[in-house]
Amino acid sequence: MIVFVGPTLPAGEVAALVPRATIAPPAAVGDVLTAAGRRVRRIVLVDGYFERMAAVWHKEILIALERGIEVWGAASMGAIRAAELARFGMRGVGAIYRGFASGRLVADDEVAVAHLPAAYDYRATSDALVNLRDGLARAASARVIAAPTAGKLVELARARFYRERTWTQLVIDGAEAGLPRRELDALAAWHARVRPDRKAADARTLLRKLATVPPRRPRAISVPRTWALAQLVRWLDAQVAPAATEAAITRRDSRRRGVVR
Repeated sequence: MIVFVGPTLPAGEVAALVPRATIAPPAAVGDVLTAAGRRVRRIVLVDGYFERMAAVWHKEILIALERGIEVWGAASMGAIRAAELARFGMRGVGAIYRGFASGRLVADDEVAVAHLPAAYDYRATSDALVNLRDGLARAASARVIAAPTAGKLVELARARFYRERTWTQLVIDGAEAGLPRRELDALAAWHARVRPDRKAADARTLLRKLATVPPRRPRAISVPRTWALAQLVRWLDAQVAPAATEAAITRRDSRRRGVVR
């Protein structure tokens, strides 16, 4: 099993949850296709790049499924792709996946975060909107803040560019919008104590599930070999040898900078 993960969970925690897994950096275009060329039975997509580099193609995932490899997703880019490709056999887990699959979540920037490079274990420097949304709902349920305040804070978070979204900034924006100071102070104290993280929780749920459930070959599908796919294969051949190892993927990732979802 190979797990593509970055800011959602630290590599050490992933290794503890699935000790036999190969841990790879957040996936970009070509990485899943490269992994599908190896002798793996499962590919797990949690984090993936976008914006400054092409995101994982749907066709890559379909090729992996065609080759009999289970593909699972959760929490971030994995939740989005799993919702989009569920009818072809990709499998999703968690509240975020269910949100995208049901249509309740529709915007890709719900899960987008800015992050530091590999040397800093991809630590996130912003908070995903889906985490802010989930945390505010939990705070309202716990009566830390009123439901109308939670709703207004969600709208303020949505109005921010995803790189600027943080709990600290949200409290500042709430104060500038005239929301009750007492509730905002209570929210800040609650967050410091509880540290809600829906993305991390969904990723843990998926990895714990896969640690106990044996692989099962996905249903057979047939994927057309398009011109675009041929160009991707040609590009990968020029970047990394076809029998790429996780070390090769990591070396490629060391040249990447950007954000993931």
